[in-house]
Amino acid sequence: MQNFNEIEKSRTSHDWYKRNTEIFEVGEKLKLSEFLRKIAELGYSKVWETGNRGEFSQRGGIIHIFPINCDGTLTVEFEGNYIKEITPQTPLTLRGVEEKTTSLTEIAVDGDRRSEIQMRVGAPAERVKRENLRMPGATQFHSGDYVVHIDHGIGIFRGEHGDDYMIEYASPKIAGKIVEPDMLFVPKAQIKRLAPYLGFKKPKIHRLGTPIWSITKRKAKEDIIAFAKELLKSLAARKIVSRVPYSPHKEQEEEIISNFPHRHTLDQVKAIEEVFSDMEKPEPMERIITGDVGFGKTEVALLAAFRAVLNGKQVAVLSPTTILADQHFEVFGERLSGFGVEVARLTRLEAPEKIKDIAKKLESGALDVVIGTHKILGKSLVFKNLGLLIIDEEQKFGVRHKEYLKKLFPALDVLTLSATPIPRTLNMALSGIQPISTIETAPLGKSEIKTFVLPKNKKIMKEAILAELERDGQIYFLANRIHKIPQLLEEIKSLKTGARIAVLHGRMNEKQLIGTMHDFRTHKFDLLVSTTIIENGLDLSNVNALIVEDATKLGLSQAHQLRGRIGRGEREGFAYFLYPTQRLKERAAERLEALERYSWLGAGLEIAKRDLELRGAGNILGKAQSGIAYRVGLNLYFELLEEAIAELKSSA
Repeated sequence: MQNFNEIEKSRTSHDWYKRNTEIFEVGEKLKLSEFLRKIAELGYSKVWETGNRGEFSQRGGIIHIFPINCDGTLTVEFEGNYIKEITPQTPLTLRGVEEKTTSLTEIAVDGDRRSEIQMRVGAPAERVKRENLRMPGATQFHSGDYVVHIDHGIGIFRGEHGDDYMIEYASPKIAGKIVEPDMLFVPKAQIKRLAPYLGFKKPKIHRLGTPIWSITKRKAKEDIIAFAKELLKSLAARKIVSRVPYSPHKEQEEEIISNFPHRHTLDQVKAIEEVFSDMEKPEPMERIITGDVGFGKTEVALLAAFRAVLNGKQVAVLSPTTILADQHFEVFGERLSGFGVEVARLTRLEAPEKIKDIAKKLESGALDVVIGTHKILGKSLVFKNLGLLIIDEEQKFGVRHKEYLKKLFPALDVLTLSATPIPRTLNMALSGIQPISTIETAPLGKSEIKTFVLPKNKKIMKEAILAELERDGQIYFLANRIHKIPQLLEEIKSLKTGARIAVLHGRMNEKQLIGTMHDFRTHKFDLLVSTTIIENGLDLSNVNALIVEDATKLGLSQAHQLRGRIGRGEREGFAYFLYPTQRLKERAAERLEALERYSWLGAGLEIAKRDLELRGAGNILGKAQSGIAYRVGLNLYFELLEEAIAELKSSA
């Protein structure tokens, strides 16, 4: 258990950890009833058959428990008032070769050989990785994973055997009987011929030595080439359009950069250079800026907007919510007003007279930057000289919204910002079709958000709230549905934490929304019960705890976005994703597992890749292409697509 030492150390220095973790050892004197009481108090749910994290079952003196920080169930056996044994479930390969295993009963901790199961509600977010599932030299594969061999197709990774990796294929039939499966031994030097299978359901495994895989791969490539031609045809229309290149204005640009209250990270500098390089070309820019929430994408967009304005162009900033548009309006206005740039906000908050005034200024060219929601896409608005469209949180907008202004202004530059790119955009970027700038470096002082995926429990909720109040912090408490808010309010009040509570949801009018957020920002309230309206771009440095009542209702990218709403300042953030104690559906469990796994700073792109795998390719590529991707796996699909595009570009 790789994080055991850290947790054990935390128990000695932090009361919160001490209250919310337990360590058990083989040979420890402990009554079975006391053991059961302790794990129940930690929020573990008793079930008939253990199958999910946070569950346990009992058969006499034997307990099967699935610790939150393990990848499998452990068996705890009692003999009288002593723990006799703690053992993991150890898988065997189909050929009877036992995999290399580091037993949990033989882990050295501080020089002593002892066994432990360490269950935590507040432990660090690193997931424990069982050694028997890690193959030296092939760390990207786990035993049992589906993998793709470029020459032989999809098989099951079964670990290593001497100098080879073992890949299991389908079983042959001999005299009508199914015998042991085919096994391919791949020399470790040929590891590059293997890739993880990313797909949408259990793939079909073929026999070795048959032509099925080569036929599948050939047909896939033919269909992918046809698809690539269509993609390039649609992009060609943009490529033939030209515009006057944007000129640098070094003196003013250096001045506004120096006014930024933080130091640009190296990734920010690189992204800014790439955007400016695009703007200096005679063809329209079409770039994605991706980076985790709080990594400084808005700063890149603001500098692009400034250059556009200095070159006599208007800028439109499209935001998914009124709250985010209001925040961007404040940031852009504060940074740009000293340079004579006029910025306006266009949302439902504006009075009719104000909207008419904004429309008049846009048409005359007196207004430089307009920031708003879908309202800026209204047909009644006429831009005099729109040059740059910035789309924030692009996953919130449909293709129709994104293409509307492009049709009106064919030479329009488009800059897209996203912490977790939607699969279609990610696909385009990974395929080399659309340029992408990735900001992976966290700003100085930003710490990783500790992420906990736990069964819903009043004790957990109360401890999380009190821990934040103790450091004078604030809390987001997410309710997935508006109609659940009254019930959730009663639950929170029954905890008697003393927190001052406010409510925020989309059915409130715009003035109430902005007013509530203002009061929360000024700390008139400690806890905000809200729907997912808070997920987009809010930047409140004192809100460093997030509690999600039912995380099974969230998509993976959405959950990651919500997590990014905390830890925006120098304080450490804590995110608690709770789930109902009844058995989780497989897809929900996969999402929560991925959310906990990808919790490091800058994990947004990995989240998007995993989201791509979980959501499937139907919405990305269309029905026909998703079938192809399923047959060969996404990794090989993207590789073939990239090859096809490169070949078509070179022959054009």
